[in-house]
Amino acid sequence: MIKKQFSFPSILALLLFSTLSTKNLFAQKFENLAPTPPMGWNSWNTFQTNISEQLVKDIADVLVSSGMKDAGYTYLVLDDGWMAMERDPKTGDLIPDPKKFPNGLKPVIDYVHSKGLKFGLYNCAGTKTCAGYPGTRGYEYQDARLYASLGTDYLKFDWCNTEGINAKEAYTTMSKALKTAGRPIVFSLCEWGNNQPWLWAEPVGQLWRTTGDITAQFDGIKNHGTWHANGVMTIVDMQDTLRKYAGPNHWNDPDMLEVGNGLTPAQNRSHYSLWAILSAPLIAGNDLRKMNDQTRAVLTNKDVIAVNQDGLGIQGFRHRNKDSVQIWIKPLSNGEWAVCFVNRSSVAKQIEFNWQNETIIDKDFNKTLDTKANTYKLRELWTKKDAGTTKAVLKATIQPYDVLMLRLTK
Repeated sequence: MIKKQFSFPSILALLLFSTLSTKNLFAQKFENLAPTPPMGWNSWNTFQTNISEQLVKDIADVLVSSGMKDAGYTYLVLDDGWMAMERDPKTGDLIPDPKKFPNGLKPVIDYVHSKGLKFGLYNCAGTKTCAGYPGTRGYEYQDARLYASLGTDYLKFDWCNTEGINAKEAYTTMSKALKTAGRPIVFSLCEWGNNQPWLWAEPVGQLWRTTGDITAQFDGIKNHGTWHANGVMTIVDMQDTLRKYAGPNHWNDPDMLEVGNGLTPAQNRSHYSLWAILSAPLIAGNDLRKMNDQTRAVLTNKDVIAVNQDGLGIQGFRHRNKDSVQIWIKPLSNGEWAVCFVNRSSVAKQIEFNWQNETIIDKDFNKTLDTKANTYKLRELWTKKDAGTTKAVLKATIQPYDVLMLRLTK
């Protein structure tokens, strides 16, 4: 018997090949579908299950005509209620509700695509969806093939009616089913953060919910009896410790936007600014057909969107929380920074911030904002005005629930 000799470099090469092959073998999601946080619109916050073919077409039209598509809103996502109450008795396939979608979903999806947009659908890891429609448990590969055949680009996957089901197993199975179906589909894990998806979901999906549902109030909790929804700032308070788990193609998701759903203009600005600082998906949930100019201006502020969509992909962190004023910091590409002062109280607040006395260190990502060694120009992103430099003390009055958002450039 001849024994083959391997040199040390050969052994290293074999080990490297084995490692890469194993990584590829167990990679579940499609890569590079969300290098920046996804942007789009979802039907749930305003319409719940009251959706239809005409609504989808109307929203697609307004996404284009309002300037939202040009601002980066790509996905039009139909949430719960698009399907009939039972699967096809012969094939087991999901059936679009014939009253809501008399021509089926394919013509609707084709219409959305014709507008240069992408289309998303909803289902649930459980036996039924949150609204009682057929869930995906036991049908993962069949449903994935259906979504791919329809031309779906995004799947929001909820967590109702999942008693006895393991979250990591359920979402991993659906992720593998999507990969097997062959069409690149962004996978949004709507698991509410119950099972800490930030610890295991990076190879599974492009984004994962970190909290329960949002509601259109600035702070506090709205009790619905058997469940509750969270105000904007209540959700924000849960995010700071999760930032190290997020980045390009794997984002923390603090839920959809409530901009235009009853918050004040100041609260809308703060809500949107914080979602930008948090590198959160920007998924609008208002009735775009009825939004006023003020709401449109918030949702299409390209300077704030640029902070959210920055290619570095680092989620911001809370630097200070004092006297109801929070300071949030986000490192950006090219050594730039975003700084956000938020007044979460019902009275105006005077701030004085001496940049020369501050050395701000991002320990998670090894970044330092050193305003002693460097001078930065300040640009206010809501008024779109220059605001001096870091050589001077920043003095400002922030109105109740409002925000001062700055971009710092050397």
